[in-house]
Amino acid sequence: MGEASTWRWTLPAGVSAPPVPADNPMTAAKVELGRRLFYDADLSVDGTMSCATCHVQKHAFADSTRTRPGVTDEPGRRNVPGLANVAWFTPLNFADPAATTLEMQAATPVFGTHPVEMGMAGREAEIGRRFGRDSCYQTMFARAFPEDGGRIDFSNVARALASFERTLISHGSAWDRQRLGPEAQAGSALFARDCASCHSGSNFTDLTMHRLGPADPALADQGLFEKTGIDADRGKFRTPSLRNIALTGPWWHDGSAWTLDEAIARHGLTHGAADVAQLIAFLGALSDTEFTQRKSLAMPEDACGKRL
Repeated sequence: MGEASTWRWTLPAGVSAPPVPADNPMTAAKVELGRRLFYDADLSVDGTMSCATCHVQKHAFADSTRTRPGVTDEPGRRNVPGLANVAWFTPLNFADPAATTLEMQAATPVFGTHPVEMGMAGREAEIGRRFGRDSCYQTMFARAFPEDGGRIDFSNVARALASFERTLISHGSAWDRQRLGPEAQAGSALFARDCASCHSGSNFTDLTMHRLGPADPALADQGLFEKTGIDADRGKFRTPSLRNIALTGPWWHDGSAWTLDEAIARHGLTHGAADVAQLIAFLGALSDTEFTQRKSLAMPEDACGKRL
């Protein structure tokens, strides 16, 4: 079937390939196209914001700000999450159980209005027109989607982006390599005792929505309640992954915790200074610096044989 129709996962022993929708099988051509689109600001109304504007590789595809404003400078509501191993996640947003696939989730930043991020609401057809004017994109879409003649529209944009995002795989931390120092090892034991009920599994998240502390109806962001209308869901947010956590601050769903010490304290557990230091050493051991420098995930330098 050719290189454009195949994809070979590179995964460590014991890690199974992530689920992939039947209507969007992985191919090298889709991943290549999705990578270019991920870094292309033409996905925003004024050409100033790409996916990578908020999801920055050196921050493990998170951000370094509390919340990122969109193209209209409307303040963001929630902190930008890291994307390491996002292919295994569902749901994908902090408080939206309907966002179950990367293909679906792509519409939120592009077309969302609460808040406005990339500002393309009501302009879906413009996406096809913009990329359709580029002869290289014409070639790349044709290679990625031969079954529909290389159609250039948001549906195929989302499928390509999702394919690239499924390659954001991070398994190179000291924890993965079983190279924890003494303090991190002690922190690992504390973590298993106090934190692993929610931050569980190899990605350190149960992918379930929880509330820490009492509900506060006065808060502007009511979390899961905004989607369900169920009073018991006020203030519930999905457990974030802790992979690369030391690189993705500030923390919390609204980015309001500026240090890991503060983020730990908010969980209501009683830890002395020595325990906190050990927990932070363990969290630091979840960083994968190779992931943050991997060239195949960076902004592409060329396309169709020409420099970008």
